[in-house]
Amino acid sequence: MENQYNYYNQDMNGNYQYGSQPQKQNHEKKPHRKMPKAVAVAGLAILFGIVSSAVFLTSNIIGSRLLGLDMSGGGTETARTVNSNASLSKTSSVVTSDVSDIVQNVMPSVVSITNMSVEEVQNFFGVAEQQSESAGTGIIISQNDNELLIVTNNHVVAGSDSLTVTFYDDTSVEANIKGTNSDYDLAVIAVPMKAISDDTLNAISVATLGDSTALQVGEPAIAIGNALGYGQSVTTGVISAVNRSVSGTDSQTGETIESAVRLIQTDAAINPGNSGGALVNASGEVIGINSSKLIGTTVEGVGYAIPISDVTDLIETLMNQETRTKVAEADQGAIGITGMSVPADYSQQLNMPSGVYVSEVVPGGGADAAGMTKGCVITAINGTTVSGMEDLQKQLQYYAKGDNVTLTIQVPQTNGEYAKETLKVTLGPKS
Repeated sequence: MENQYNYYNQDMNGNYQYGSQPQKQNHEKKPHRKMPKAVAVAGLAILFGIVSSAVFLTSNIIGSRLLGLDMSGGGTETARTVNSNASLSKTSSVVTSDVSDIVQNVMPSVVSITNMSVEEVQNFFGVAEQQSESAGTGIIISQNDNELLIVTNNHVVAGSDSLTVTFYDDTSVEANIKGTNSDYDLAVIAVPMKAISDDTLNAISVATLGDSTALQVGEPAIAIGNALGYGQSVTTGVISAVNRSVSGTDSQTGETIESAVRLIQTDAAINPGNSGGALVNASGEVIGINSSKLIGTTVEGVGYAIPISDVTDLIETLMNQETRTKVAEADQGAIGITGMSVPADYSQQLNMPSGVYVSEVVPGGGADAAGMTKGCVITAINGTTVSGMEDLQKQLQYYAKGDNVTLTIQVPQTNGEYAKETLKVTLGPKS
């Protein structure tokens, strides 16, 4: 009877061989040493692993080819590497950041606005006037037979002596104020259609408004505007938050003012000159009007926009107001009062509304005929908020003697409170 043993040897080519052969009896001349069982079992295990791995890998490749599967890892499927080291599962999914198509569609509806104004400055010789230029942005929101209507921020057009609008094709025309609201920092300006060439009309477009109430935190946001007055530029980011209540400082009075509307917060860069520009979504729809940014040494990427859906009705009201053009100084009208400014910081201390305090009503003037009394506070003219005497005087530049205006006033009550009233006043000559 023959005994058999397992062997694990290397041949002439350096390959390992595994098998069995009969062991010869004592008549063999060469003595043969028996291999320990542990070594034999180990060899069998290693060889089995190699063969199994080869079979598995071969069948996997063949199966993948038959089924048309991509083994290169170039798709969105998760690719795994099998080796002796631990590894992480990785995906090759890529999120594109190319917004050029969106911008190309929206840019023709965005304009640059230049505000030329006269400011009073203190110098060695006293108070002098100097011309000042500021830049902002606007969005074309409507067009009728006579005018092209543009929405922007109130602070972009405030105090203007002249407004210039520059369109997408770099042509510039003069614009007039249609209506403003300082509480919501909104204004609508108008450009006469007769001042716009056919080539420019073909180059520009009316913006498509979106639904800001449907915004989700984290969705893409694109800000377009006349940053730093250099011309239109684009920044991208996400919607960081919605329904933000924000307070800021009035550049003229230094008072702290809380926004009248809940704002959209975004990390898309909003810089000086972007004010009044468009914040759009991934569909190219205007979801907000860029308004301001939070500035500080520890602050980065915090900008705000007015949600378009929250102010649609207000914008329509401003659009439907009569376009205002400045009246020659000799023909300008007057209310017929003597007054003084009540800044917001003083109004809080005095428990008095912010606006123009009426210290005297001129006998026989328009205010006297309308029933205005001393002690009232004028807060708006024809729906446009006035924060002080300077504001009121600038608004009156658009009205001639004999024009009728509606004044919003706060009338003092016996209990120390104020009651809101409106008066229709016929303007008299400016003395």
